[in-house]
Amino acid sequence: MKHGKRYTDLLKSYDKEKSYESNEALKIVVDNAKAKFDETIELHLRLGVDSRHAEQQVRGAVVLPHGTGKTARVLVFAKGDNVKLAEGAGADYVGSDEFIEKINSGFLDFDVVIATPDMMPIIGRLGKILGPKGLMPTPKAGTVTTDVVKAIKEAKAGKIEYRLDKTNIIHCLFGKASFGADKLVENLDTILEAVVKAKPAASKGQYIKSCVVTSTMSPGVNVNTNKYLA
Repeated sequence: MKHGKRYTDLLKSYDKEKSYESNEALKIVVDNAKAKFDETIELHLRLGVDSRHAEQQVRGAVVLPHGTGKTARVLVFAKGDNVKLAEGAGADYVGSDEFIEKINSGFLDFDVVIATPDMMPIIGRLGKILGPKGLMPTPKAGTVTTDVVKAIKEAKAGKIEYRLDKTNIIHCLFGKASFGADKLVENLDTILEAVVKAKPAASKGQYIKSCVVTSTMSPGVNVNTNKYLA
């Protein structure tokens, strides 16, 4: 892949082979985020586990102390009294069977799906659509719950889900360049501490293989993760 002059120049502004402490790494990323829009800051975390085995899966959710810089659009599958509760808590869409039809027809204008447990049998029909996009509600992520109000408020406050992909990498968006390095470090700390706590018992050897932070338009910077693993 060929990169432009700006990207090549940015690579010269730091040592691409070095692993920096999180505050140094994020200062480099923020300083290099010079696009005409507020660049999103991303984490790419390669783990020493095998996601093909259920006992080595790493998945969970955390509320970021400073949010993501984006207000999540929330779809809630619920019936009865939970419909009014969800609407009152700020859900963008609330319903049941009608959203099964809409999603099957291509509707995907939402970032988080929350469901009460009794709705899961019908939501199962959406597995092939929601699953690959990381939108399938799960009890582990707190998105299958009887407390829809709490789940909606957490989603709106900046709760993110982390999960391994098929190449054993976790990809997360955890803020905007305008946050500044200090707030981004606190968000990053929250994610990495959660991932370390979620280390599977079946995991052997080096748990975090690599940790890279980057912005939308800039190259990645390696982060030293020793303090999280200590």
